[in-house]
Amino acid sequence: MTFKQKTHSYYLQLVQDRIDVFRDMIEALTEDSKNDAKGSAGDKHETALSMMHIEQEKLNAKLREVLQQKAILDKIDSNTIAETIIVGSLVKANGIYLYLSVALPKISVEGINVIALSPQSPLGNKLMGNEVGFTFEINGTKYVIETIQ
Repeated sequence: MTFKQKTHSYYLQLVQDRIDVFRDMIEALTEDSKNDAKGSAGDKHETALSMMHIEQEKLNAKLREVLQQKAILDKIDSNTIAETIIVGSLVKANGIYLYLSVALPKISVEGINVIALSPQSPLGNKLMGNEVGFTFEINGTKYVIETIQ
């Protein structure tokens, strides 16, 4: 497995783990509301159910967001190597590895830090479509594209 493939695989697993956690939390809330509905009545009960429902809606929104991230990652072929930077490129600039996919937390693969960023982010936007050797500046920091995988 190449470094890029390992990076892609790690991010896929990270997103899948998040999906599983949100689904478990939603399921637990659903169970709690069913169990709570059997035994209680009155204002406190209605308030508790309402709070559970609001929490469930928040979790569903987060789940939809993570599912969208997974859909984007699923479309990326980690075997593709392009001359110019595209979605799915692993770029080394200023010694920093950047994975153009979706905005996700920094990870460590084989002891090397990788930052996943969205092509819509300011840095991602500057990178898209450029080649090795391209130089640009963001917020006073000069960047040079060293490699593209």
